[in-house]
Amino acid sequence: MVVPAAEGQRHDSRACFHQSAGSEEVAREPRAAIIVEGILIYTHPALRDLMAVKVFVDTDADTRFIRRLTRDVAERGRTMESVIEQYLTTVKPMHFDFVEPSKRYADLIVPQGGHNDIAIDLLLNLIRGLTSR
Repeated sequence: MVVPAAEGQRHDSRACFHQSAGSEEVAREPRAAIIVEGILIYTHPALRDLMAVKVFVDTDADTRFIRRLTRDVAERGRTMESVIEQYLTTVKPMHFDFVEPSKRYADLIVPQGGHNDIAIDLLLNLIRGLTSR
């Protein structure tokens, strides 16, 4: 299998990898588990059917908005007003129309975003169990 080159990252002392969308590709051997992420991933029935375990990481709406506002102003040079307008007219309604309903397909909903140590430990144990088979 050929996939984009992975960029190793560390978060909360746990190693994780994501695929970059760059032009470099590397060959990868099949693995016992594949972790797929995306805010709209559960809206596609064919993809859901391929997943053994589906996890939805839920983050408070205020936190999502503040992250977007901070990122778009600092990294994309947007004004605060333009970010707020886009959030209220597009992002928030689309979240409620598409992302929020997709939670019902999750086997596990993790509250508090990535700051839920108990849920993260449960997921790590589940992944270890699935990959040791």
